[in-house]
Amino acid sequence: MLKIYNTLTGKKEIFKPIVEGKVGMYVCGNTVYDFCHIGHARAMISFDVISRFIRHLGYDLTYIRNITDVDDKIIKRAEENNESTQALTERMIAAQREDELALGNKMPDREPKATEFMQEIIDMVSILVEKGFAYQGASGDVYYRAAKFKDYGKLNNRKLEDMLAGARIEVEAAKEHPADFVLWKRAKEGEVAWDSPWGKGRPGWHIECSAMSTSCLGSHFDIHGGGPDLKFPHHENEIAQSEAATGKDYVNYWMHCGAVRVNNEKMSKSLGNFFTVRDVLAKFNPEVIRYLMVSSQYRSPIDYSDQSLQEAKVALERLYTALRQQSVADSYEPTEFTERFENAMKDDFNTAVAVSVLFELVRELNKAKTESPAMAPKLAAELRVLADLLGLLGQEPEYFLQNSTISEGLSETAIQTLIDERAQARKDKNFARSDEIRDELARQGIELLDSREGTTWTRH
Repeated sequence: MLKIYNTLTGKKEIFKPIVEGKVGMYVCGNTVYDFCHIGHARAMISFDVISRFIRHLGYDLTYIRNITDVDDKIIKRAEENNESTQALTERMIAAQREDELALGNKMPDREPKATEFMQEIIDMVSILVEKGFAYQGASGDVYYRAAKFKDYGKLNNRKLEDMLAGARIEVEAAKEHPADFVLWKRAKEGEVAWDSPWGKGRPGWHIECSAMSTSCLGSHFDIHGGGPDLKFPHHENEIAQSEAATGKDYVNYWMHCGAVRVNNEKMSKSLGNFFTVRDVLAKFNPEVIRYLMVSSQYRSPIDYSDQSLQEAKVALERLYTALRQQSVADSYEPTEFTERFENAMKDDFNTAVAVSVLFELVRELNKAKTESPAMAPKLAAELRVLADLLGLLGQEPEYFLQNSTISEGLSETAIQTLIDERAQARKDKNFARSDEIRDELARQGIELLDSREGTTWTRH
């Protein structure tokens, strides 16, 4: 049975979908005003793996992940760039998809944009106003009455007063209570805006997700996910809005992935340790980044550093080396490795244990190559299938081993030319020149491996 750690209850629970055999999952996506950073990559990859395994278990999954394409940060960045908000968001959405595909993610079933659900947002705010959960302040903005929702704070297991203590709360004269938050913002002159019963404006951040999730999955659905920084206030506010508007429970299982820290510090542009996905892709094969992310269970924090990436590269090279020049069977009978892998994943998607099972399978595969050659292709097939559930081993082994890092050194053509020259030198018994070429390539980070089939190489 699949068990999921539920942030709402603070414990692992046996997963029971609302509708047998079907799963609705909504994950908070990005505000598209800049390129994706490695923290975004953690959430993207985590929920991609979760969606793959849920489908592997036979569930009919509908995976929704929103795009916030109207926001104060977007408006500010568009003004700085002297471009329209639409031009900026379209450019950033395209860049995000490029990054995700490079990282090996499968796209969600649907990616609703906030600007496409403006009527649904306005309708939900109207219901909240009618029910007395919202009001229009003197500023023209519409606020949610946090204190009126009796269960406010249940996701974070804290009372409203406790959450306010020490927190930076935006206090405005137009608010009735410091914890009240904006549902609809009155637009300033020249800003992008939509007509509403409260004047021209745009939605607050929190209401977007409530409207989009319930529109796509219904007022009550199975799983809601996101990054660790969204628990409060974003997800707490989503619950308050949605349950007040519909009168129903909102979500059964809340899931939050762990944070990414850089050299044991919080990632921040001011600290100079802020890395976009594109920064890292310029140095490492995308699967190295993915391996780093799945080598820890999704709720665990990850420390990102050059050393951690190097360790991920070396570990992934071990997996690919086992498949190098190894035939892969078209079919196989699952062994104990599949059972152990699946059991790890059923325990709250414990990819760390699942990855350790892959390495045990590799050891068995390497042993079978000499002791049971007929079994090796089947074990290789099993390795490929299990690794694919994590989005790993999707490249040809030779290609990955030659491109695990992005080097500005020798080109593949230049490397092959030297290998061919070395082969001729060995044929001519010019072993001094042969050794010179090997040493020269080693200095360039190229390791040669000689076998009966010829010479292959790996870049380090």
